[in-house]
Amino acid sequence: MTNASSATTINATEAAHFGGLAAEWWDPKGSSAMLHKLNPVRLGFIRSAVDAHFGGDGKARHPLVGKSALDVGCGAGLLCEPLARMGADVTGVDAAPENIDAATAHAALSGLPITYRAGEIAAQGLGQFDIVSSMEVIEHVNDPAVFIGELKRHMKPDGLLLLSTPNRTPASRIFLVEAAGRLGQVPRGTHDWDKFLTPDELTALLNDAGIEIVDMQGIAFSPMSGLHLSSNMALNYILSARLRD
Repeated sequence: MTNASSATTINATEAAHFGGLAAEWWDPKGSSAMLHKLNPVRLGFIRSAVDAHFGGDGKARHPLVGKSALDVGCGAGLLCEPLARMGADVTGVDAAPENIDAATAHAALSGLPITYRAGEIAAQGLGQFDIVSSMEVIEHVNDPAVFIGELKRHMKPDGLLLLSTPNRTPASRIFLVEAAGRLGQVPRGTHDWDKFLTPDELTALLNDAGIEIVDMQGIAFSPMSGLHLSSNMALNYILSARLRD
């Protein structure tokens, strides 16, 4: 849920908000508790998408050996580290320098060789990657269309794009904004519900950029199963996509 990095999309207020939470990113009971609960669900989807896109072995421990991955709006590295453990050469970019400091320190403790950059992605001079990901970020940028253009610019022609974001529904307003804030699952002020994108809106933005969706699934919650992949997209959804032929 950190802010994104692009020459015209960084929201300085949101970057400062998330930077102020940097010290708690890796505390599963702290201000990023919801992200820690989301991460296993996202990783399950990502693993399936990676295997399908690259024709990998679903049982391999390191399916991303030889692949490069860019995580935009990486926060303190909650997705970068699992990608690195899967064998990818990972670069993480975030608008908040405090997040990058926390990410770098945690990767060092974990013995993971991840490259981290602070600032606008357009200013980093990065090339193209096999995988470009951005989790819970697009709802925080100033211009989603420009942001998607930056993500596309860093995709290899046969690359895989991975995005997740909250849906804009009455349910997400109640559970992700109001209730989550009251219960301390996310810090108050983290979400602006009006900036959430519906699946149709995000699909249209991707289509306009020449990107086609391969798979889209909801991330739902139930008392019995907790957070899980679902056809129900009322709260949150995650997708894989590729460049249109």
